[in-house]
Amino acid sequence: MTTFITQDTVTTKYWHTLEDGRIQCDLCPRFCKLHEGQRGLCFIRKNLNHQVVMTSYGRSSGFAVDPIEKKPLNHFLPGTPILSFGTAGCNLACKFCQNWDISKSREMDALMSMASPEAIAKAAIAHNCASVAYTYNDPVIFHEYAIDTAKACRELGIKSVAVTAGYVCPEPRAEFYQWMDAANIDLKAFSESFYHTITGSHLDAVLDTLKYLKHETSVWIELTTLLIPGKNDSEAELEAMTQWVVEHLGPEVPMHFTAFHPDWKMRDTPHTPKDTLLMARNIAIKNGVRYAYVGNVHNKTGQSTYCHQCGTMLIGRDGYILSDWHLDESGHCLTCGTRCAGVFDAQPGQWGARRQSVRISG
Repeated sequence: MTTFITQDTVTTKYWHTLEDGRIQCDLCPRFCKLHEGQRGLCFIRKNLNHQVVMTSYGRSSGFAVDPIEKKPLNHFLPGTPILSFGTAGCNLACKFCQNWDISKSREMDALMSMASPEAIAKAAIAHNCASVAYTYNDPVIFHEYAIDTAKACRELGIKSVAVTAGYVCPEPRAEFYQWMDAANIDLKAFSESFYHTITGSHLDAVLDTLKYLKHETSVWIELTTLLIPGKNDSEAELEAMTQWVVEHLGPEVPMHFTAFHPDWKMRDTPHTPKDTLLMARNIAIKNGVRYAYVGNVHNKTGQSTYCHQCGTMLIGRDGYILSDWHLDESGHCLTCGTRCAGVFDAQPGQWGARRQSVRISG
């Protein structure tokens, strides 16, 4: 049960006291060590009265209904609308952050929307959303709020989707993912030097989360890598990454390679060429990844889903709009009968590319 200190501040349980009197937060592998009154790097977790509290429970930077393909998830209820929200702050320090106005916010005034978990679940029903996404910033840091919302959603038959970097400790990870139905994990690169110098985190913890999700849960997972010119887009790194995915996660985990645009602290880095994305997709397919996609560019071939057995286009995509559907009611190819990996309704959704802002109260 969530214990409130104030309307938007709740107690947490993943922390311990150090010998010098500071409190160590044990939610993520950053292990922030906090003096009284001090906030962690994520900003919304704080040492208050000798315990770690979350200071933004029930407060959001906003709500919107998005196409689920925008998360991106291509194999989880395609074509359906998803109610999306986040808070402020982040437990990583990515220099290329493309949601920096939210994830790097140090102003609680950025969290203008107030909504209880029950109100969010009811809003999803009211807007005909099949699922709710915990996104925009990393839901790891609003652990308690996300879990309570996921519980409320599950009671109403609404699915929960985590959009996250996967940088979380094992015990809170297990608690969090028992309430999630799907996740898109941001595999930012495949080198420790990139993770350490550009994101302020470590690769091994993310890989551990990926193996945990694949082999110890029923959560549907897809991976996204934002390819940054000269940083994580070499053929050698993409070879190593895709080979690792097939070996440790299996060939059916979809991979999304998306285009970088200059932002935050990397404004001098150029946009990702489309040819780089297509190269990454080709390397993934060559190494056995059955479902590899390109994103943030217009390319129907690279955004569509194909049967790995006979090559038939199963789900055509033109941006976020579904253009073709060649699956039967249980997700099998209508040409050869091979099952397409994923979670599918009998018929695709028809939401399209719309984005609709939503106000929630209560």
